[in-house]
This record gives sequence, structure tokens and C-alpha cells, in this order.
Amino acid sequence: MGTSGFLMRHLWLIGLLGCLCYCVVVDGLGVNWGTMATHKLPPKTVVQMLKDNGIKKVKLFDADPSTMSALAGSDIEVMIAIPNDQLAVMTDYNRAKQWVNRNVTRYNFNGGVNIKYVAVGNEPFLSSYNGSFINITFPALQNIQNALNEAGVGDSIKATVPLNADVYNSPTSNPVPSAGQFRSDISGIVTQIVNFLAQNNAPFTVNIYPFLSLYGNDDFPFNYAFFDGATPIVDNGIQYTNVFDANFDTLVSALKRVGHGDITILVGEVGWPTDGDKNANIGNAYRFYNGLLPRLAANTGTPVRPGYIEVYLFSLLDEDAKSIAPGGFERHWGIFRYDGQPKFGIDLSGQGQNKLLISAQNVQYLPQKWCMVNPNAKDLSKLPDNIQFACENSDCTALEYGSSCNGLDTNGNASYAFNRYYQVQNQGDLACNFQGLATVTTQNLSTGSCNFLIQIVSSSSSSLGPSLVGLAFLTLLTSLLL
Repeated sequence: MGTSGFLMRHLWLIGLLGCLCYCVVVDGLGVNWGTMATHKLPPKTVVQMLKDNGIKKVKLFDADPSTMSALAGSDIEVMIAIPNDQLAVMTDYNRAKQWVNRNVTRYNFNGGVNIKYVAVGNEPFLSSYNGSFINITFPALQNIQNALNEAGVGDSIKATVPLNADVYNSPTSNPVPSAGQFRSDISGIVTQIVNFLAQNNAPFTVNIYPFLSLYGNDDFPFNYAFFDGATPIVDNGIQYTNVFDANFDTLVSALKRVGHGDITILVGEVGWPTDGDKNANIGNAYRFYNGLLPRLAANTGTPVRPGYIEVYLFSLLDEDAKSIAPGGFERHWGIFRYDGQPKFGIDLSGQGQNKLLISAQNVQYLPQKWCMVNPNAKDLSKLPDNIQFACENSDCTALEYGSSCNGLDTNGNASYAFNRYYQVQNQGDLACNFQGLATVTTQNLSTGSCNFLIQIVSSSSSSLGPSLVGLAFLTLLTSLLL
């Protein structure tokens, strides 16, 4: 009995040490937790997944009460956010104080939420926004930070503005990092923001995406998007072997030009998508993270700014309801799938001991049913319109060129589209008809790299009625015309 107890104690200790080793994460590493999904994992499930994998920092895109409640007591450092469509309201100081009281100070208690930052907007100066937020972002930032200060939490909670890397560049006549400057149309307002951040000891937050350097640009040197094997670019004797370092140091140069070359820079988003484009796949994502994480662990920094960098990976989970205006890859940034299952081996400690992360626990799925093209359908002339309808109301980005389901035939494409819609609609009876072109099957239609998914039981499914009504109307209209 004594020997057995001795062995059990040692086996328990070995298991505990194994877990501790597994759950070590690079110092300063966090993740983005976006929720633009038709079916969301329960917030408590996600928080437990973060804890199971040793992730101690998370960046949100709002301050949803259910998310905040799940984070309470976890001690995970949190960046909450004010969406762009609320920036105008925050130019009123009283409204900013109300927002801080409702979303910050109410959680500021022992066992509450460990809020570290407030993100004021999200990439509000993107060129594609055509200046919509230029005149309201800085006043909103001032009001939020001043409201934090007035509430007595400004020393520990800082307001910042996550900006896209398109806010700075180098002139075409001298395209090197040392020539970095802020974009001419926003240079004045960005300088004001930088001055204010520095006065409040708040970080400058930037989102850097090496993947986007490749996207739509076949002339970009492919290896330069990663951290291994690229031909270096030389700038005043400094060798740059990857676009991340070059991009970061271009920002450092721009900050120097406005008198704040030493301000803390926080990388709010960086990652690699796994589908939706020819360069978005698991192999490239694995290569990217396998280069990034060891550098962060070693505090390599960049040539101009060596040392520690606080970085938030983008992102934690795939989001099937994100806008695909930038590209189909937007829905596939997660290191986990939509259901909290890990996509590939990764070592968040940066030691290169890649293994699958711990998945979300106790996830509930819809029944094992799929929607497919009806093999008995006679009139296939209506197939294109129905495929279009299905894809407009679900996620068909895996069918795009170079993506995981790009190799399907016509019936395969239709079945994929029908099934995605069927799953979005919670496998509703009307959702697998498509004017008689579809039928339900219990046979998994997945093939090769193409996954015909089964959706999860959502914690907060959005209203899906209008799409079903639209399909019913389409069916009725067609029957009347025939």
C-alpha cells in the first residue's frame, strides 16, 4: 500500500509538472478574442480554454457583459474596446465617463476583471474609411483617458488607439525603415495622439500583418513574409530579413520624427490565416508562428528596437461572420477552429516544442447531419442562384481560389454551400430544400482538406429568421412562376 501510494504521488507530480511545462507562454504574449461568428462558444468555455493553455492576456473588440462576467476572477489581463461606431458618442465627456463607469469601474474590485487597456476604436484611420473617424478619434481618446484618471484608475489602466500599419510608410524614393513617416493626410492628428499617449504613459498600438504584404502582390518576395531564409534588405548597414522587423522599425522612425522614438509600442494584432486565399493555409501559418514565437521568447525585438515586445496574436478563433471585403481569409485567422479545436501544433512558450493546444471542453454540436445536392434533382438550371443565395447567407470562403475546398466539382461546390447555410440555420427543416435541389444526409461529405462542418450549439445565436423567410419566399415565387 505504501509503495502504491508513493508511486501515485510521483505520477501525480509528474503529470502536474507536465501541465505546468505545457502551459508556459511567452512573457507578454496575448491573443485577440473576436466574436463575429454565427455560433459562438460560451464565454466561460473560452476563458477556461485560455487558462488551460496558460494565456494570460486577451484583447477584446468590445466590452460585452457576458464576456466580462466570464473573465471575472480569472486574473487574465484584458484590453476592452470601444467600437468605431461609438467614437462619436465618446466625444462627449459625460458620455465617456458613463462608459468608463459602466465598463471599467464596475469590474474594478477584488475578484473582478483585470482590465489593463481600453482600445479607443479599431484601426479608425484605415485609408478605406475615407477619413470617417479622423476628427473624432483623438477627442474620444482624450475623454476616455481623462475619465479613467478621474475614476482613480488611470495609473493602471491606459487608453490607446489600435492603428493599422497603413498609418505610416516610407517614401517611394527611399523605401527603407529609417525613412519612416506618418501618412501625410493624418500626420498632424497622429502626432497629437502620440503626444497624448506619451503624457499618460500609454502605449502606441499597431497591427502588423506580414500576410497582407503577400496578398494580391505576387511580386513581393515570398520568404520575406516569414522569419527564415529571406534575402536581406540593407538600410544604413542594418540588415532586414523579414517584413515584420522592417515594418516595426518604419514605425519607430516615424515616431522619432515626431519626438517620441522611445514610446512603448504594443503590437495589437499579428498572425496568419489558414484558409480563404492561396497563401492562407496551415503550412504557412505553422511556418510563421514557428518563426515569430521563438523570437518573442528570446526578446529579440527588432534591429532598431531590440528587447521585449508585448504582442497579441490574431486571433484565437475563426469568425465566420466577419466582413470579407478585404478577402475571404478574414474568417480564418484563428489558431483554433470555430469550435475551439486547435488547427496545428504550436508552442506558445517559443521553445519550438510544437504540439496541439488544449481544446475547448464540453463543446456541444448539432446532430450529425449534412445538407447535399439531391441526386434525384432534375432541373439543375436553378443551381447557380441557389448556390449564390446560400453563400451570401453563410460562409463559402473555403471555395475560393487556392483555398481548402477549391478542388470540388460543381455538385461538390453546391453541396458545400448548401451545408454551410444549413448549419448556420441550425439545421432547420426549411434550410435544406433549395427549391428541391437539396436533401439531408447522415454521411459525412468531407473529403481531403475540405471539411463539411457540423455547427456547434451556440451560446448566443443571432436571429436567423430573415434568411429562412427569404428562402421560403424564393421557393414560393418559383412555384408560382412555373
